[in-house]
Amino acid sequence: MTDQEYHQLVDDLLFIIEEQVDDCDVDLDYESAPSILEIIFPDNSKIILNKQAPLHQLWVATKFNGHHFEFNGKEWIDNRSQAEFWQFLSEVSTRQAGAEIKWLSQL
Repeated sequence: MTDQEYHQLVDDLLFIIEEQVDDCDVDLDYESAPSILEIIFPDNSKIILNKQAPLHQLWVATKFNGHHFEFNGKEWIDNRSQAEFWQFLSEVSTRQAGAEIKWLSQL
């Protein structure tokens, strides 16, 4: 994967999340800056997603722990647990919010 492809993939993923935060039944908010997105929960806890461009990874920090995702040509996979990104994000967001949150890979 080229650097340009990596940046486009991550930028698209972060945009999809921003759009879903706006439509979520749980009162979520977000803050974004170049290369980083913070999802803010009602209790003011956060999930932080940030680019790790030199490694072509997406890092995700939750209030429980951190994860490093790599794109395998089809999907983002956690290099430790082998969890698929969207399923992982749904599970950890639900746990962190105390209410079901389902993230979708496409709008």
